[in-house]
Amino acid sequence: MRRWSLAGQMLVLQLLVVAVTVTGGAVLALVQAHELLTAEAGSTARAVAVSVATSPDVLDALDDGDPTARLQPFAERVRLQTGVDFITIMKPDGTRYTHPNPAEIGRRFLGHTGRALAGETFTETYTGTLGPSKRAVTPVVAGGRVRALVSAGITIDKITARLHDQFAWGGLIVALALSVGAAGTWLVTVRLRRQTHGLGPVELGRIHDHHDAVLHAVREGLLLVGRDGTLTLCNDAARLLLGLPADAEGRHVGEFGLAEVLADDEERIHLVGDRVLAVNSAASRLGTVVTVRDHTELQALTGQLDAERGFADSLRSAAHEAANRLHTVITLVELGRTEQAVALGTAELRAAQELTDRVVGAVREPVLAALLLGKSAEAAERGGELVLSQDSELDDLGLDPRELVTIVGNLIDNAIDAASRVEVHLAADAHGVLIRVADDGPGPADPEAFAKGWTTKGDGHGLGLALVGQAVRRLGGTIDVAGSAFTVRLPVPVPETIR
Repeated sequence: MRRWSLAGQMLVLQLLVVAVTVTGGAVLALVQAHELLTAEAGSTARAVAVSVATSPDVLDALDDGDPTARLQPFAERVRLQTGVDFITIMKPDGTRYTHPNPAEIGRRFLGHTGRALAGETFTETYTGTLGPSKRAVTPVVAGGRVRALVSAGITIDKITARLHDQFAWGGLIVALALSVGAAGTWLVTVRLRRQTHGLGPVELGRIHDHHDAVLHAVREGLLLVGRDGTLTLCNDAARLLLGLPADAEGRHVGEFGLAEVLADDEERIHLVGDRVLAVNSAASRLGTVVTVRDHTELQALTGQLDAERGFADSLRSAAHEAANRLHTVITLVELGRTEQAVALGTAELRAAQELTDRVVGAVREPVLAALLLGKSAEAAERGGELVLSQDSELDDLGLDPRELVTIVGNLIDNAIDAASRVEVHLAADAHGVLIRVADDGPGPADPEAFAKGWTTKGDGHGLGLALVGQAVRRLGGTIDVAGSAFTVRLPVPVPETIR
């Protein structure tokens, strides 16, 4: 059997709450009304009793030989005018002069009189000949002594009858309150059912558990950005990859400098800190769904592969040039021009050897030396020229060769793409390692040259200079741009001492 939906359970619970609240309020109102009617009856009885006790007619009648003959009509007339149920005028010993039932005249009054005999007016609830009543007893004082007592009262049955008259209005109000409460509850339930899709608490709890488990278990970063730029959802991987604080949700993405990163409508590569991230955004009815994947390791492997490919291209270029020279020498020999063949071969060998000696002699870091030789051959094949400055000299100082390849290789590649002549200067001093790559081109016009997307090709998908800046930061160095000259300064790592 299918469990009740959350909306159905909320409907029943809210109806119960409304019913209990309205019923409790009605009962409380009736109790208060009963208390008010009882208090009002006591006040009315007291006022009537005092008014009768102070009437001159009562004192005059008490001096007659038959007080009842004058007091009974007077008491009944006042009783009917004031709406009380009885007015009893009695002797100080309680013998009645008057009573609504004439048969009770001459009998003893049923109730307390001690306080009235002491000169006090008081009210009480007592059961007399007419049943339980709210009554007041007051003395009739003349000449400084109590001549008689007056009691006026309203029966509890009459008070209850007046309360019953209010039941109809009370019931109507209760029914109206229940109807309004039920209608409001039903409207809330309809909206809740629409929002929960008719699911029950168990299903909603299971969906939440699954959502929470999946959201925090995936390695890819997942974010949901509202239409106003507010970050409404962020999983653990996204916080780690983007460096977001724990309270990032509910804040604008601009506070974290990610407005541009999360604004693209297509997958793009972005550099955030020391990470290379693939960011993909897709619009939805809730806002923008952003997925973030860490490509740092992949980009590092790609960089190494690019370096290897660069070496291979450089060797191919060198082999291609050597093959051209060799074919030329062979052809000259076949044509019988041996002297010219020897001169050409010797000149090419001397030039190649001089370049090799120059680079290897100045740069004692083998990987960096090989990179420069390869890039020189590549530049020559593309019709350009790569030269090493005369005062260049760099020993193997223990810097990570992969980072050096990333820095120098990308700077040279961008320079070769932009100009025909590239000059490289490498040196070391007390402040660290100095790398300068300059060309005869105009240089980057974009001040964000080391940010994501800048490229000499202008397609907006370049990462070369951004990777250079990232590698420089990892090594703790700095980079400056002046025109078409890029200057990198790197600190020399301190060797570890053996203790």
